Amino acid sequence: MNSKAIQDFYPDELSYCYGCGRNNEFGHHIKSFWEGDETISFFTPKEYHIAIPGFVYGGLIASLIDCHGTGSAALATYKAENREPNLLPALRFVTASLQVDFLKPTPLGVELELRGKIIEVKGRKVITEIAVSANGETTVKGKVVAVQVPDNFLKK
Repeated sequence: MNSKAIQDFYPDELSYCYGCGRNNEFGHHIKSFWEGDETISFFTPKEYHIAIPGFVYGGLIASLIDCHGTGSAALATYKAENREPNLLPALRFVTASLQVDFLKPTPLGVELELRGKIIEVKGRKVITEIAVSANGETTVKGKVVAVQVPDNFLKK
């Protein structure tokens, strides 16, 4: 893995996301990296991320898939454009569609692994599939359609 995640290269003004923004003191601060042809991220839910005793709240898992999906989209686009993530203009993505399939309950109290596969990179749209595993067992799968934030996104 690279020492820096894609989220470390997001411009300050686009780094407030609850899931992955370094400027959101209350957020999850997930980080996405390449590992071979897949992307990877890790997150350990806190005791308050509970659904029922012993299991993780599904909304948290959906948010992790969401943010790892958009981070994976940025990684894939930099790779497709043969660009380094520190070059401007920065590539930042938001979610256009999120599909989550809960396969089995996800246990609380263990580190979750998120693995992303890039399905399509087409213009400003990237499709990724994300699998969430706990203790080596896949508990949730998701699909994210991400679109690139336009250059004037923050300009008024």
